[in-house]
Amino acid sequence: MAKWEAKHEAPEPLEGPIVATITGGTILWFVLFLVQVPFYGWFDDRDLTWWVWTCLAGAGLGLIGIWYVRGRDAALKRHAAEQAAEENATQAADGQQTPAEGAGA
Repeated sequence: MAKWEAKHEAPEPLEGPIVATITGGTILWFVLFLVQVPFYGWFDDRDLTWWVWTCLAGAGLGLIGIWYVRGRDAALKRHAAEQAAEENATQAADGQQTPAEGAGA
């Protein structure tokens, strides 16, 4: 059997307000849980309590997701700052002016 090979490169990942998106989804899951709790008896009579617990699980997993994406976002910002510092150090070593230095002159 032949090995599968990609015909084209994968697109770049989409970047956006990831922390806000995950936070919004977590809040939505928790609100859905709170809305269903008063009707727990109705769900229990119809053997549908999994709906209630699914919403609570979604909120709990969302909290883990918020922790994860906040850490990821911080790591990306640290990496960008390190890259910028390295670039500025390289330019200074080469005797080049940075755009900020050129604007003040």
